Amino acid sequence: MKYAQLGTSGVEASRVALGVMRISEKSPEEAVKIITTAMDCGINFFDTADVYGAGKSSQVLGHALKDAGIARDKVIVQTKFGIVAGKRYDFSKKHLLEALDFELNNLGVDYVDFALLHRPDTLVELDQVAEAFNELQNSGKVRHFGVSNVNPRQTELLQSAVDQKLEVNQLQFGLGHTGMVEQEFHVNMSDASSVDHDGGIIAYSRLKKMTIQAWSPFQYGFFEGVFVDNPKFPELNAKLEELAKKYDSTKNGIATAWILRHPAQMQVILGSMNPTRIQQMAAGAEVTLEPQEWYDLYFAAGNDLP
Repeated sequence: MKYAQLGTSGVEASRVALGVMRISEKSPEEAVKIITTAMDCGINFFDTADVYGAGKSSQVLGHALKDAGIARDKVIVQTKFGIVAGKRYDFSKKHLLEALDFELNNLGVDYVDFALLHRPDTLVELDQVAEAFNELQNSGKVRHFGVSNVNPRQTELLQSAVDQKLEVNQLQFGLGHTGMVEQEFHVNMSDASSVDHDGGIIAYSRLKKMTIQAWSPFQYGFFEGVFVDNPKFPELNAKLEELAKKYDSTKNGIATAWILRHPAQMQVILGSMNPTRIQQMAAGAEVTLEPQEWYDLYFAAGNDLP
């Protein structure tokens, strides 16, 4: 496993992390196996959210870490808050403080290393966020902050109000969801790929030294399914297989390596609860693709260049 600093936080985290949204349905024994497999692969970073399983995902994660005998200081734990499930987004001070306490209780810990605003709340009162962040930091409950699914202008707006640097932005990215890089290539064009949906977010993140955390890296569309071994993507799977043989890896490993090859130093958030696939995906951190191989995979995924 390779490690890199998240933003400017000083925290050295595994380039591949494990997201536990789906762990809520696992038995205690299965959860321990998942967590220990990840740790054995060098993963030291675990991502959750208060809305995952209505809090149960964090509970299962917390119990699994304890059952596996993993000390709190050996792992980096991140949660996300700001969503009232099925109703709205809520960045009010009251909700953020209550949601973070809810997560600390679920996880069975005194603090989280990172807390991210989960999705942008257009009704945000900036002073409310600033007060909540200050209270959470001063109490020691949160060490670092970030955002998720937020564009550059929204990030600038939030950053103008809070004293804490927003260190990370969690965004969907992978071979099945390449919009962030498509627009970088199709500048000054009029085709569909030239439409800037994200405000130049990769360049912005690099300029601001924010780490992009790539979620759902193996999904295409919005939770429409995975592309690995999917007959809908024959050309992509053929290229993944070709490179897997070259690097003594797997298709899952190469798909991970594709994201990590980008110089933005992204972190890949795995969503798999299958120990074998976790091993395959994590091993991709050891593969460094050649630039042409990166582009070949981009083309095989159905993309083009002007």
